Amino acid sequence: MNRRRFLAISAAALALPARADPIHWTGRALGAEAALTLHATNAQAQAAITAVQTELSHIEALFSLYDPTSLLSQLNAAGRLSDPHPDLLDLLRHANDAHRWTAGVFDPTVQPLWQALATGGDTQAAQRLIGWDRVRICEHEITLAPGQALTLNGIAQGYATDRIAARLRALGLHRVLVNIGEFAALGGPWRLGIADPSQGLIATRTLHDRAIATSSALATQVGGRSHLLGPNAPLWSTVSVEANSATLADALSTGFSLMNEAYIRTTLALLPEQVSVLLVDEHGERRMI
Repeated sequence: MNRRRFLAISAAALALPARADPIHWTGRALGAEAALTLHATNAQAQAAITAVQTELSHIEALFSLYDPTSLLSQLNAAGRLSDPHPDLLDLLRHANDAHRWTAGVFDPTVQPLWQALATGGDTQAAQRLIGWDRVRICEHEITLAPGQALTLNGIAQGYATDRIAARLRALGLHRVLVNIGEFAALGGPWRLGIADPSQGLIATRTLHDRAIATSSALATQVGGRSHLLGPNAPLWSTVSVEANSATLADALSTGFSLMNEAYIRTTLALLPEQVSVLLVDEHGERRMI
């Protein structure tokens, strides 16, 4: 799940209809590009951008694998973390939900396998470390099994997207497209293009107060394998998930990439909200469920 983003939703996100020229901001978060498209006054936009930069700094300090001082990096290095920040606990609860809904396919403990593939290490030993059920989470401490490490890159970008969207909504903005690796729309409609690494542009979606996340198995390889790691190789070339929250869409697009259609349908029946899924197979065949 580490750094799996092809950014399969194209950058050509267009407001429909255009009421006035939008204001654009770009930056970086969790190792990927971030962007905002705002319909706002200059003063509103400046306040929004300042709030976003503050929130992204907070998110990086919690979840980034690229910052050795982040709480996630500290947890991975020590195998335990005392008095974890409530936001870290909140994201881990979302990860636990995704693990349960996907019958264990979504599993943040794949980080040692990623590292082994990236460095030529012992992948069989790393595989044996995978097991979310061995992670202990309580209000005062998080504990990993010996040798375990977590990656939240299959869900943290969606979580960050939701946090930013909520922050902007609280500032009174009503027409914004947030892209922190996944997309969330305030208001709308917003039209986005979905792309597959092999097929190019494969679909368009129109968002209004919804979120969308896309995972593509062929986007990146590590050690000769897809960057989407789990109990089996990815079964789909691209999976795009639309939901009320980017957190849920992000986690499901990761997990569904490794699940067959029957299991995906079973998961959808368990969810507390309506979720739409676009599946693209290796031949470019598409289906919506």
